[in-house]
Amino acid sequence: MSRARFSSQDMKLPHLDAASYRETVRRALDEDLGTAGDITTDATVPAGARGRGQFLVKAPCILAGLDVALEVFRLLDPDVQVTARIADGQACRSGDVVAEVVGKARTLIVAERTALNFLQRLSGIATSTRRFVDAAGDKLVILDTRKTTPGLRLLEKYAVRAGGATNHRFGLFDAILIKDNHIRLAGGVKAAISAARARQPGLAIEVEAETLAQVDEALAAGAEIILVDNMASPDIREAVRRAAGRAKIEISGNVTVHRLPELSTTGADFASVGALTHSAPAIDISFEIELVG
Repeated sequence: MSRARFSSQDMKLPHLDAASYRETVRRALDEDLGTAGDITTDATVPAGARGRGQFLVKAPCILAGLDVALEVFRLLDPDVQVTARIADGQACRSGDVVAEVVGKARTLIVAERTALNFLQRLSGIATSTRRFVDAAGDKLVILDTRKTTPGLRLLEKYAVRAGGATNHRFGLFDAILIKDNHIRLAGGVKAAISAARARQPGLAIEVEAETLAQVDEALAAGAEIILVDNMASPDIREAVRRAAGRAKIEISGNVTVHRLPELSTTGADFASVGALTHSAPAIDISFEIELVG
């Protein structure tokens, strides 16, 4: 039988290599600079001036995306000097300086907004994720979803890991998840599972169930993971009881920080949360620059 996924061990991914996001950073810079460059900085900052910039956190958070932010400066000036003081995944207090950058003053100003956009966004995801993980305790594994910003999925899922949660499938290509439309078009739960098993025999099958009757159908057809969608807590408990270890149970829909303590008592294995990436507020971080000799 195919192995069910999403354990906190087998879903941990290695630290991101700069090569995996460098082109994303380059496109972000191109978007900001256009064909004319930073016309304000070119007009007001002497070409030979040098500066020191510090990333200053203004609200408690979990840091994520620092290397991505620093890559913005490196792309503009390979000779820039960067010093990281706090690592991704670590907690920051208001007033913490997380990194320092020394180089051409023009480079620091040009890079500032793009670097902050990455750092604020990714730290916001990591911080929101940590709240969900803490609320779930050790009873539920918190998963992310594909509800990510187009073009930024790699980075946003990295930020989820920095916050302590686990990545669900990265895209449509790496896992089977049969949802309501698949079931409808395939002709039912059993037919959808049979077709998926025949096409991808080596992969675990996850099936969305909106009712306990569909849970029973998925169990009878041998699904390894059942995603119980928008079910009330009593029904989730009943789904767990019926599964009796034959399948893992994933909670989805209306998973909030406030509801997680209750959901963690249902016996389910996972809870997937789209809000980790689609609704996380950016963290207030500034980049303070001063001239140096």
